[in-house]
Amino acid sequence: MPTRRILRLTGSDTDEFLQGLITNDIARLGDGLVYTAILTPQGKLIADFFLARDGDAVLLDVAEDIADTLVKRLTMYKLRADVQIAESGLNLQRGTGPAPDGALPDPRHKALGWRAYTAAPEGDDGTDWDAIRVAHCIPESGIELTPDTFILEAGFADLNGVDFRKGCYVGQEVTARMRHKTELRKGLRRVAVEGAAPPGTPITVDGKPAGTLYTQSGGLGIAYLRLDRAQGEMQAGPAIVRRSDD
Repeated sequence: MPTRRILRLTGSDTDEFLQGLITNDIARLGDGLVYTAILTPQGKLIADFFLARDGDAVLLDVAEDIADTLVKRLTMYKLRADVQIAESGLNLQRGTGPAPDGALPDPRHKALGWRAYTAAPEGDDGTDWDAIRVAHCIPESGIELTPDTFILEAGFADLNGVDFRKGCYVGQEVTARMRHKTELRKGLRRVAVEGAAPPGTPITVDGKPAGTLYTQSGGLGIAYLRLDRAQGEMQAGPAIVRRSDD
């Protein structure tokens, strides 16, 4: 389980501040966890994260590896807004078994179970998260989700990570244009894998680039593919890859 940092945002402008930046609608916090992201003006990913209501504050759950980058970007946009960003002193617990008091369903997919934020050490119930992610083609920060990612190619619409009716946010114009394309030319897909290859291994077809293989589990994997070229048998280092919908 990747290490997470839990931040607390306070101040009278917190909701309005976040609403102008994130890909999702802050109003959804009334229903539980919100999965969302902050993008560059060019529509590329800076950081994906979860938000949760905590009294008058908002908790922000982000991968440790990108937490400093996210805080720097939030601070840049904050200007004179009444928003304070601080360490919460809380840690993430998660699992797929019976949920403890205060736990919230993971909004990306019901198979991902629940998330909870307490003072207890970070931990989980031993769930094989990679197997779940691969089975449902759910990307992870720092693996499938990198700074050059377009969120629609990463399946954010299916992961409840973007709201197309909320209005403007940074990167919204690019995301909206991609939404209205007849068909995306690239994207994450589940693939069948014979053999194994390190995450990040290039995928080729007849020697031509066709994508990149990432997380693998149980003979399946998540791959970023050029959809027009990724057909039939493909090569990823020593592994043979096929689209699982072929």
